[in-house]
Amino acid sequence: MRALEGQIGVTLFHRHGPRLTVSDQGVALAEDVDAALSLMQSAVNRSQSAQRAIRVTCAPTFASRWLVPRLAEYHATAGSQSITLDATASLLAPTQFDVAIRSGTGPWRGFSSVNLLPELGTPMLSPTLLRKKERLSVRRLLELPLIPDGRWSEWFTLAGQPGARPKFAATRFPTYELEALAAVKGLGVGLLSPVLFGELCRQGELIAPFDMVVEGPARYWALWPENTETPHFVQWLKQQLLGGAENVFGPAQRRRHGRETDGAGKRQ
Repeated sequence: MRALEGQIGVTLFHRHGPRLTVSDQGVALAEDVDAALSLMQSAVNRSQSAQRAIRVTCAPTFASRWLVPRLAEYHATAGSQSITLDATASLLAPTQFDVAIRSGTGPWRGFSSVNLLPELGTPMLSPTLLRKKERLSVRRLLELPLIPDGRWSEWFTLAGQPGARPKFAATRFPTYELEALAAVKGLGVGLLSPVLFGELCRQGELIAPFDMVVEGPARYWALWPENTETPHFVQWLKQQLLGGAENVFGPAQRRRHGRETDGAGKRQ
């Protein structure tokens, strides 16, 4: 210890016979060394984190329709990590993932969370369901089979037809992805998100003839373990989805919020 004091030219301890007490300079040095070691440990942790894959569990529809088509863009950003992707509707245990993307209304106890995007719905259908050059009206829509969805009454109210009594297709589907496939095949009209399924309209497989869009009650959320730093991947998600639906529809788009409920969304 005396050699260290001689090397740095500072008295670190006061000696009282066999007893030692730390000097003010010794306390200050210890605090600075502790801060430096913490900084080094943080740098090591960041380096290790950058080397391992981030485990992302994601709602299947969001994964296939939004996330996967944009992964190349994510990996081109500074600070990106390799990803191990799990596409499942079930929320895994916190020890099994680093980031989860889930549909629901919350709250998400035990997790930090950020709202990414509302669930949206507007009628989408195969062009084969329409007569040649037909412009679809709300009244004509009531004559077509609708794929079952609890938000249809909200949409018809928004469209000026409260209390409408539509007819429904015979099959109820567990995911929006399957609803979209059924709509493409002409089995009925789906109430689908223009954000997630707009590409099918651009490809001509579906058409979205109305500007009315229902919003909610569920939303897509990014979750990660509580009391940990916001992952870089979540920061990227927020940047990509900044502005949410307004980026897609513009400020004039009419929307209606569904009734809020607790818990996770039933469909993913």
